[in-house]
Amino acid sequence: MLLDGDAWRAKLREFQREAWRLETLPQYLVPQESAEFEAFRSGVRIDPHAYASPYTQDLKRLRDEGRRKGRVHLLAQPLSDYLRFEFSRYYTPHSLAGEDVRILDVTGRKNPLPNVPDFWMFDRATVVLMHYETDGTQIGRELYEGDVAPFITYQHIAISESVPFPEYVTGVREG
Repeated sequence: MLLDGDAWRAKLREFQREAWRLETLPQYLVPQESAEFEAFRSGVRIDPHAYASPYTQDLKRLRDEGRRKGRVHLLAQPLSDYLRFEFSRYYTPHSLAGEDVRILDVTGRKNPLPNVPDFWMFDRATVVLMHYETDGTQIGRELYEGDVAPFITYQHIAISESVPFPEYVTGVREG
C-alpha cells in the first residue's frame, strides 16, 4: 500500500516510542529546499545553531514525551554538496534538538548493509519503504507488509557500525 498525504503524516505523528530512518543516498532532491540548496552551493553558509523549525520543535516535544527519532545515513566520501548542505541545515540542528543522528561511513571498507533500501521504521513494528529515482527524487512511500525482523536487524547493524553525527563531523573537520 502506498502512503501519501495524511496517511504518511499520521505515521510520523502517531508512533509510540521510536521512529527510525535509514538513509542511503548521497543526495535527496526536495523541491521545497532547492533555493536554499542552490544558495548553499553558491557559498551562502548556514548557521545551524540559529536554525529552528517546526521539525526541531517537534523533536523537543517528542523528547519531553519520552518518544524519540533517530537515523543513520550510510555514505562514502567525498561528501556530495547535498550531504554537506544536509549536515549544516538539518543534521546539526536536529542533533541539538534531540534526534539521534548517526553516520555510517563506508569509505574504504565493506558496506555492512549492501542493497538495503531507504526506510522508516515505527516502534519496530511498521516499516515504510522509501522509493527514489537514482538522482534522489522521491517517487513513493510503500507500507511494507512482510516480516519486519530483517529491518530490525538492519537497524542494529546500522547503529552498531555508525558513529554519532557530532563525532563524525569532528573527525571530518580534523581529517
